[in-house]
Amino acid sequence: MSNPAASFEEYRKRLLGLAYRMLGSIADAEDAVQDTYLRWHAVDRDKVSDPRAFLMTTTTRICLDMLTSARARREKYVGPWLPEPVVDAAELAPDTSTELAEDLSIALLLTLDRLSLLERAAFLLHDVFDFSFSEVAATLERSEPACRQLATRARAHVRALRPRGTAAPTAHSGEIDEKHAQLMSAFVAATRSGDLNVLTQLLASDVRVETDGGGKVAAALNVIEGVDHAARFLVGATRKGWREDFTLRFATINGLPGVIVDGPEGPVQTAAFEIERGVIKSLYVVRNPDKLRHLARVIRPREIGLD
Repeated sequence: MSNPAASFEEYRKRLLGLAYRMLGSIADAEDAVQDTYLRWHAVDRDKVSDPRAFLMTTTTRICLDMLTSARARREKYVGPWLPEPVVDAAELAPDTSTELAEDLSIALLLTLDRLSLLERAAFLLHDVFDFSFSEVAATLERSEPACRQLATRARAHVRALRPRGTAAPTAHSGEIDEKHAQLMSAFVAATRSGDLNVLTQLLASDVRVETDGGGKVAAALNVIEGVDHAARFLVGATRKGWREDFTLRFATINGLPGVIVDGPEGPVQTAAFEIERGVIKSLYVVRNPDKLRHLARVIRPREIGLD
């Protein structure tokens, strides 16, 4: 405990995982964890009986403060908001064996974003990070019954999203499943060639396409729904936006099979595919450059052949 850096390090991954799930942003999560470390450095650590509880509580409260101001900014956000894409999701694992421990899916994060701030915190602390309700109550400065109600309401929303028996995308997924790789390669080929007949066969009839440009680059201002609208939009966007110096590579994005589009200066877009019964059910596209800065090009990417 005499060395603040060493005593803090064993909790860093857990704290970063909590902060990312709270905030939906790697950059903001890193800021929250750094702020937690500064407070850990300043506190009389010999008087801290439970470092884990102290650090998780501190990170949670910092995130709640950040979210209060972020929600005001979100009201001015241009177009759909999506969480920052995560490729190395194992670095955000909470080191618990809870049902949702490895679920970093975009759909789950969007559901959490629709909860009240206290519902989100209570759910994450108890259902993902295995806090007892007495610890949750101390963290949120609410009674235990109130925290149980907060978590129950949040859990109902999450279960509506992911019915019992549905497997969560795993944070530790590495290689892309070959069938998914073939589907995504066919999708890329169809959008680039403009083949609407092939593309519509790859999409679910009720497919949803969400694109996040943040008002900084071209992106749809509304969610695109339905196979015909989605197919036409995807072909048109590819025709306007594709450049010959772009390359594509497979990646696991928030536990989902995905594609990263790289330009000469780095990533310009990610696309995460929610695949169900062999077709694309949802497509989450992040183009906001502020949300792509943390994505480093892997040493040996599996690039998608386009010939």
